[in-house]
Amino acid sequence: MKALYFEEHGDLSVMQYGDVPEPEVPPGWVKIRVRASSINHADLFSRRGMPGIKVQLPGITGSDCAGEIAELGEGVTGWEVGERVLPLPHHVDWENGRFDMLGENRNGAMAEYCVVRASQLMRLPDNVSDEDAAALPCAYGTAHRMLHTRGRIQAGERILVLGASGGVGNACVLLAKAAGLHVIAAAGDDEKCRKLQALGADETIDYSQTAFDAYIREKTGSLLRGGGVDVVVNFTAGDTWLPSMRCVKRFGRLLCCGGTGGYKAVSDIPYLFTSEMTIIGSTGWTMEDQQSLVSMVAEGRLAPALDRVAPLSGAIAAYDDFEKRAFFGKIIVKP
Repeated sequence: MKALYFEEHGDLSVMQYGDVPEPEVPPGWVKIRVRASSINHADLFSRRGMPGIKVQLPGITGSDCAGEIAELGEGVTGWEVGERVLPLPHHVDWENGRFDMLGENRNGAMAEYCVVRASQLMRLPDNVSDEDAAALPCAYGTAHRMLHTRGRIQAGERILVLGASGGVGNACVLLAKAAGLHVIAAAGDDEKCRKLQALGADETIDYSQTAFDAYIREKTGSLLRGGGVDVVVNFTAGDTWLPSMRCVKRFGRLLCCGGTGGYKAVSDIPYLFTSEMTIIGSTGWTMEDQQSLVSMVAEGRLAPALDRVAPLSGAIAAYDDFEKRAFFGKIIVKP
């Protein structure tokens, strides 16, 4: 089969497109004919190598995958060849302390075929396209759990989304708007801010021109005078962590699901205890989160923001744009 793969860890130069063996189907698993996948930051981490996580080599990235069942493993019941499916990319065995992730510590979906456990499957409605479905799991699933399950967002609240032009950021903007919040979206240039306004953001901040914490203070006032926003979403961390803390109003929440800008960050401890804010971490998502998102798309309440659809044969160039942040929304890849 054709696949996008790497034989060693490194920069984009280690990526190759070519023929690799089709995966075998263990008992209890299914083989999926991939119809669409999408690019995530996890793909970059897998290719570069991650401390403490053993990535299968040769490695095939790709966690998100919409497709159809091509083959059933021994013992699989309740499913038929040809059914359209969207797998939950990760599997957690809490009893034995084991975790695996499609495209991370086992080969993923940037290929014509991949394999997953039958227990990871959910059916796709006919009115949800492969492209829209493939955009959902990692980015939108992460955002859904962070905002709803962990963050408990409420209609009428004011939310600041940092890094809003990427997949998780777009998802946060769309899901917060759908829930009735006032959305302030921050991005790195004016064009992305215009696109975020078109996506539904009520206000935008071009942080290449304006410090986002200064913007929030100017618009809302000081902490002790009720200034700040109810919810801040920060999955970049690094240098953005401290100023993002200063945007949270008294009794507000700071939500974090990652650290794409760096795992080490400085905190403003006096502001933390003066504001009495709550800092909430969120990791991954559940089948229930993913099902909720698919239902929203099927019912017309959510339209994932797509940057482009690229062929698998041209996906290395798409990854190059992804690393350069030359995209807005999800980049979809089709074999």
